[in-house]
Amino acid sequence: MNLPIYLDNHATTQLDPRVLEAMMPYLTSAYGNAASHSHSFGWAAEQAVEKARGQVAQLIGASPKEIVFTSGATESNNLALKGAVESARAAHPGREPHIVAQTTEHNAVLDPCRWLGKQNCRVTVLPVVPVGEPDAGRIRFDDLRRVLEAEPAPTLVALMFANNEIGTIQPVDEIGRLCHDRGVLFHTDAAQAAGKVPIDVSRSHVDLLSISGHKLYGPKGVGALFARKRGSRIAEQMHGGGHERAMRSGTLNVPGIVGLGAACELAAADMAEESLRLAALRDRLQTKLIAGLDRLRVNGSQAHRLPGNLNITFMGVDSQSLMMGMRDVAVSSGSACTSAKIEPSHVLRALGLTDEQAHSTLRFGIGRFNTQEEIDFVAERLIDVVQKLRELSPAYADLT
Repeated sequence: MNLPIYLDNHATTQLDPRVLEAMMPYLTSAYGNAASHSHSFGWAAEQAVEKARGQVAQLIGASPKEIVFTSGATESNNLALKGAVESARAAHPGREPHIVAQTTEHNAVLDPCRWLGKQNCRVTVLPVVPVGEPDAGRIRFDDLRRVLEAEPAPTLVALMFANNEIGTIQPVDEIGRLCHDRGVLFHTDAAQAAGKVPIDVSRSHVDLLSISGHKLYGPKGVGALFARKRGSRIAEQMHGGGHERAMRSGTLNVPGIVGLGAACELAAADMAEESLRLAALRDRLQTKLIAGLDRLRVNGSQAHRLPGNLNITFMGVDSQSLMMGMRDVAVSSGSACTSAKIEPSHVLRALGLTDEQAHSTLRFGIGRFNTQEEIDFVAERLIDVVQKLRELSPAYADLT
């Protein structure tokens, strides 16, 4: 076993060596522009892109023609939300667009919603089931149904597939059915779910879906937006050439796209076996921590969560001090996109945790390259560090 141990696979994943191998020719000799149609270098690049388009599509049950390559899930989310609103304005002049999201969305959805809210767009942010209930972190159907039944119907519902902090998986099939029956576009940020759990955009009535390469052992800086060819109604947000079905202009990142495609193909092949292994490692870590420590709380739904996710509050211990005491273990206290801020996690607050409890929480992201030996080491180290910090903590003394 080598140190340090990486357990932050929700933030990013290690590039799979098999993905790097697939990318290498397009970083060295096959360096053509996929839009260059007059020579073999361009033809080879275009062929590689189209192969990757098929690999991405197969992972989520889509048609290759419905895959739009982007720089990652953040761009895909922005394109989906802003593009849907702009298209709705053009189709229904004078009608206020309306987006529905939830309180635990990633900021790559919440921030565009806030921006759109300042551009004469109505935004409804729904609460989720609070901590302590079996479906903690999931949307309440009555809340969603009430908004969908209002007149006029919303423009777009944007609810993430699986949460990046607590791992909670939303009932996407049921959400999609509600939206489909009402004729409302359904977008889901699947950056954390793609390659980890099965996705079928047709069965789930998903119209728009975002993924990111570096979340499933592919390269950083590349992602995709699934945009259903019939009825998705998305206006281009980047202009300059009309690439990608005139939805996203710009020279394609051929090596990155090849890597994304390879990562999707590997994930599809290994998903069933890998999910079982990761869930077993996650449960092993959770069991050891609960056996060795008191006053712990697992956040989010334990019945509906990503196989490699574990989000735990260690009562009476500051998470920053805990991470400092575990320098040879890479974990996080929340989203990588907001971990530099001192504010408590908006996801945990949405679940009903106090600021103090949120600041006592760690997120463990177990991934493809973790081993049982590493999990056992982390459990022992955590128990030791937590016990020592609690001995020094007036806050913990007050709890006891």
